[in-house]
Amino acid sequence: MRRLTSLWLAGCIGIAGCSKKEEGPPHPAAELPAPDDSPAQPSGPPPGTLPREGEAAAKPPVHVVLPGDGGTVPVAQAGQPDDVPEAEPTPPQGQAPVPPTPAPAPGAAAGQPPEDLKNREWTAGNVTLKRAAGMPVTLRSVRAGQHPDFDRVVFEFDGASLPGYRLEYVDKPIIKCGSGDPTSVAGQGWLQVTLTPARGHDDKGQATVAERELKPGLPVILELERTCDFEGEVTWVLGNKGPNKYRVMELHEPTRLVVDVQH
Repeated sequence: MRRLTSLWLAGCIGIAGCSKKEEGPPHPAAELPAPDDSPAQPSGPPPGTLPREGEAAAKPPVHVVLPGDGGTVPVAQAGQPDDVPEAEPTPPQGQAPVPPTPAPAPGAAAGQPPEDLKNREWTAGNVTLKRAAGMPVTLRSVRAGQHPDFDRVVFEFDGASLPGYRLEYVDKPIIKCGSGDPTSVAGQGWLQVTLTPARGHDDKGQATVAERELKPGLPVILELERTCDFEGEVTWVLGNKGPNKYRVMELHEPTRLVVDVQH
């Protein structure tokens, strides 16, 4: 009986040993760290982003990752001035586009004319908008920057009112109003921007725009020079590569006059 029991145990062990599968070495992938599914955050602005202008350069746009495609879009800082007006909505098919209706200038209630929307159309002729004489508006900054199809110059003012303005291409010699002396401005097309009533200095006579000559090195605008700040009139001349078409826009909060020159 004891012999039969031993034979039975030996048979069970032999069967169990035959049915047990040998385990192979671990797969190399098992040794790799778990993949990181979170998208890499961009370290800088996407290619083609244009530099911000003036005070906006101190507050660069925030770039966020869009879900699904991994691209980036700039998000403007709250309260940050933008010298580019919002894009106009696309009208339904078959309907003519409706031009934007900007808010009237703050001086309109006192009998001052609002912005003329025709001035936002490209032209190489003269552009004039007169506003009644009064307290001169103080010019606080002048800046220039490049956009995809045009160069832009921004004149920023104190307060909520804009002065009147006259823009026209002029011939040489370009004269400084104070001394009557001619001055040299780069380019082959000189766009003169006259602002009135305006001033480029404070009550103590100190200039509010320190730079009287700017050379931004843009595709079209080669130089800007202030030629007049006298008796309520401020004049700047844009030295362009040629008499390219331009347009004028009024923007508010802060108060700005924008001049775009086509490439």
